Amino acid sequence: MKTTTQSLPVPEQVSPPKREAQNLQELTPQQWKSGIAAWLGWLFDGLDMHLYTLVAAPFVMQLLLASSPADPQVKRYSSWIQAAFLIGWALGGGFFGRVGDLLGRSRALSLTIITYALFTGLSSFAQAWWHLLIFRFLAALGIGGEWAVGSSLLSETWPKRWGPWISAVLQTGVNIGVLLACVTTYLMAGQNPRWVFLVGILPALLVFWIRRAVPEPEEWHQAKAEARQQPPVWDLFRGDVLPISIKTILVCSLTLTAWWAFQFWNQQHLRNLPELASWTVAQREQLVSKSFFIIIASAILGNFIAGWLASLFSYRRAIAIMCLGFFISFMGAYAAPRDYSSLIVWLALIGLFSGVFGLFTMYLPPLFPTLLRTTGAGFCYNIGRIAAAFGTVFFGLFSQVGDFRVALFSVGFLIPVALVFAWILPDLKLTNPHKAS
Repeated sequence: MKTTTQSLPVPEQVSPPKREAQNLQELTPQQWKSGIAAWLGWLFDGLDMHLYTLVAAPFVMQLLLASSPADPQVKRYSSWIQAAFLIGWALGGGFFGRVGDLLGRSRALSLTIITYALFTGLSSFAQAWWHLLIFRFLAALGIGGEWAVGSSLLSETWPKRWGPWISAVLQTGVNIGVLLACVTTYLMAGQNPRWVFLVGILPALLVFWIRRAVPEPEEWHQAKAEARQQPPVWDLFRGDVLPISIKTILVCSLTLTAWWAFQFWNQQHLRNLPELASWTVAQREQLVSKSFFIIIASAILGNFIAGWLASLFSYRRAIAIMCLGFFISFMGAYAAPRDYSSLIVWLALIGLFSGVFGLFTMYLPPLFPTLLRTTGAGFCYNIGRIAAAFGTVFFGLFSQVGDFRVALFSVGFLIPVALVFAWILPDLKLTNPHKAS
């Protein structure tokens, strides 16, 4: 009995379960700081992520000394650079996810932000296409890691029942960052495209505040104190966690491949519309920025529609419904040739249903045990970037269609497959199904 008594916490350390905040006024300073840090991290994540997609063709054309953005070499090398970025994103999600489980969410968040800020800024100094490929790969390590760490930080500090709306707000941070990238490239349309990457250094300033003000979540501290040892990574692929990992990887891989092929190759599709043939380069780039602005503005609304659906039906059903709309929008946009005025409506709908990605933010981390949370969510979500990297190259270069529209139409058929796997994912009742391990 003596051993049993010693294993129990002393009475003063026992506290009743905390009542979750019912409104914003009841949130603690720690919750506010964690929320602000994660949201700003995602905002700058979106900024640094999309600067390249908006200037890929003109910048790579400059590095190759090519005469036109339509040059086959420009198309080839710009897609390889984007593929390297997506692979780096996947690896960063797994690497920094593990760091977040070992060292803590706040520490890891700081490391991810400084990584993507530094190497985005260095992209301005690339002198060859392969320099840019290396810098984008290294920046992507931090961007991929920020997703895993930021989502776990919020899932452990904010009320569980607010999950769908937190997902929407957090994903909106990414969308606003993308809009800032659009504004940057729009205002600098007549400038050397390399200088836009210098804007990506700004997130580094956020790190100083995070390290000083944002504490580690209590749930993480408790799990570390109770665990005899850190669970190994391969625990993701055995026991009752294995089917969750496999289905999550499939859903993320299929949807992300469609989304990133769209984001990258739709820019080239717009630039090659027959009605734009007589336009100047600056005019075309401004139109691309405007269309991207419309897509991302629609995505912000889509985040909240997805959150509303999740609050009504559950996360997995909301993901399936959003995937259905995503697929229909792809078919409407690319099943037949369209001019810009009719195409933009369908592009806005694609943006709207891309709100599905916001749901992954709060849905995925609680599927995994606490000390595998950022590793599991980061790996399973970001491994989809590997598939997306392959899809960006395959559908754009190797599909033998000779037409970006047909390539984008083809990639849309990945989405219904994702819908099927989403439908058989576990349901969450807006609580964590796993106890800390």
